[in-house]
Amino acid sequence: MKRFNYYKPRSLDEAWELKEKIPDALFIAGGTDILVGIKNGELYPPALISLRSIPELNSIKINGGAHIGALTTISDLIHHPALYNIYPVLVEAAKRLGSVQIRNVATIGGNLCNCSPCADMALPLLVLDAKVRLQTAKKNREIPIDEFFKGPGETNLTPNEILTGIVLESPRKSAKAIFLKKGRVRMDLAIASLAALMEMEGEKCQKARLAAGSVAPVPLRLFKVEAQLEGTTITDKLVAEAQQLAAESVAPITDIRATKEYRRQIVSVLVKRALKNILGWSQA
Repeated sequence: MKRFNYYKPRSLDEAWELKEKIPDALFIAGGTDILVGIKNGELYPPALISLRSIPELNSIKINGGAHIGALTTISDLIHHPALYNIYPVLVEAAKRLGSVQIRNVATIGGNLCNCSPCADMALPLLVLDAKVRLQTAKKNREIPIDEFFKGPGETNLTPNEILTGIVLESPRKSAKAIFLKKGRVRMDLAIASLAALMEMEGEKCQKARLAAGSVAPVPLRLFKVEAQLEGTTITDKLVAEAQQLAAESVAPITDIRATKEYRRQIVSVLVKRALKNILGWSQA
C-alpha cells in the first residue's frame, strides 16, 4: 500500500486550507469505504484529511425537524433518544447497515458520499425528502438529496466542497414508512432494497415516496410509481400495477451477487410488501 500523509484538522477552515494546499487529498470520515479502496489499490491519494475532530460535524439537533451532522456515526443515529420517534425508517435502515463494529465508525455523510447504489442510508433520506448541506470556505448551499447522486462513486460535490449535514423536516403524523433489504446473508450488501413512505387520508393516498437501492447506477427515487399512487384509492390491482411499474423503472446489472432479472423481481416483491405493510394489509 502506497504511503500517504494523514491530517486531522480541528475546524472546517483548517480542513479547507489543507485541501487548497493539497488539491488531490481526500476528505475522510469513518474510513470504512476509502481505506478499503486504498488497500485494494483503487485509490492513490497523496494525503487524507480526516474530518472526525471537527465538533460541528458530529451532532444531531431536533427542532421542528432535524439537522444531522455528516460525521454522525450510524450507531449514534440508532441510539439517539428522540430520532426513532420522529424518523423510525431512518433508524431501521441504520440498524441494517453492516456490523456493530462498522456502525461504530461509519458515518451517515460517508455513506452518502461514497455514492454506492446500495447505500443503506440514502433510501430513507430520499423518501423523507431530505436536503444535504454542502459548504466551501466561501459559500454554502442546500440541495435535495436526489440531486446529490450523479453516478457510482460520483456526487454533486465540487472539489473543495464538504457535505456538512443533512436537513429533515418533520413528517406528518399520518405518514408511515418502511425500509426493506434483501441480501444473500446477514450483514451483506443489498441485492436490492427499498424504502417507502405514504401519507393516507382514509383509503386515499395523499403522498407517496419510494426509493430503491442496488438496482440502478445511483440510489433511485421511483417517481413514476409515486405519481401512480398519489391521489388514488389503493387497491390490490393498483399495488400489482405499482409492482410492474417499479420493475420497469429500475436498471439493474448482473454481477457476482445476483442477476438483473432477479433484482427486478425482488424490487417488485419489496414494493408489494412495503405497501401492504404501510396499509396494514395481510401479507398472505
